[in-house]
Amino acid sequence: MTSDPPRRPTIYDVARTAGVSKSLVSLVLRGSPSVSEARRAAVLAAVEELGYRPSQAAATLAGATTRTVGVVIDDYRNLWFVELLRGLQEGLAPHGLRIAVADHTLNAHVEAHPLDGFLSMRVDGLVIATEPTAAMRVPEGLPVVVAGHREGVVPGADVVATDDRLGARGATEHLVGLGHRRIGHLTGGGGAARLRAEGYAAAMTAAGLEPLVVAGHGATTEEDGYVAAVRLLDTAPGTTAVLAANDTMAMGALAAAGERGLRVPQDLSVVGYDDSPIASTHLLRLTTVDSRSAQIGAVAAERLMARIGGSPGAAPPLLLAPELVVRGSTAAPGAAG
Repeated sequence: MTSDPPRRPTIYDVARTAGVSKSLVSLVLRGSPSVSEARRAAVLAAVEELGYRPSQAAATLAGATTRTVGVVIDDYRNLWFVELLRGLQEGLAPHGLRIAVADHTLNAHVEAHPLDGFLSMRVDGLVIATEPTAAMRVPEGLPVVVAGHREGVVPGADVVATDDRLGARGATEHLVGLGHRRIGHLTGGGGAARLRAEGYAAAMTAAGLEPLVVAGHGATTEEDGYVAAVRLLDTAPGTTAVLAANDTMAMGALAAAGERGLRVPQDLSVVGYDDSPIASTHLLRLTTVDSRSAQIGAVAAERLMARIGGSPGAAPPLLLAPELVVRGSTAAPGAAG
């Protein structure tokens, strides 16, 4: 009677012996630079001890990713994403990963969700910078970071955002400190806009002032800012200052003010939010809140690489502190030109 040949060790045996995950073993075998030297040494020692020899077919399948991180956004016109993507790219490039971006609203007429395309590409991780929905079927174990404040929840995902309540409250307090008493807020949709409106209202209430929140068409585009500012100036003509939900809406407010012959900042102070690239231009010189979008991207990259490297589970949510950036679009009411 012949005995069965000894069982060949598998990648799971290597992972068990090294005390790491199977995905981390795969990363080591592919020569990924994202693995710490200590874990790499443990895996290689287990490979040597067990005499493990990976199947070429299995190795091919295991490595069949695109070395790509998928990023889902909700409006390519929103300048907040510019700095987010820059920070993300700078954090991922040293690890040999690239970025693929999909705007789910741009292709809303297509039945498939852009997330499905990323999953079919076998991306190494995902950044969800839009409102998560039930249609987003994220597989368990895929590294995911939710960037910015979102209404929905992605189970098992890391969350990186700024304290939007604090930022809007600080911007409103800046206007109150300049002597403004009729301060309006232009808002839009989404979790970040909601929190910014709450921060504005809290500062107004604390100062004994009446909050006045106005929306455009429901989004945060330049047109939404224009429509909301027109409504505000028509219904509350004594308004001397405006806080917009983002810099793009602030551009719409500036256009509405110009049509009415209002000078900025002498007749109307305008504050944006996000400190996007347009805010510091000589034309606008917009006072705004730096929402740390580039830093959010950089931290998202760090968290993705940690998860890809085998870190178990999501880290606690991280809230970055925003900063008010004062430029030329705000002044005391009636300030001399």
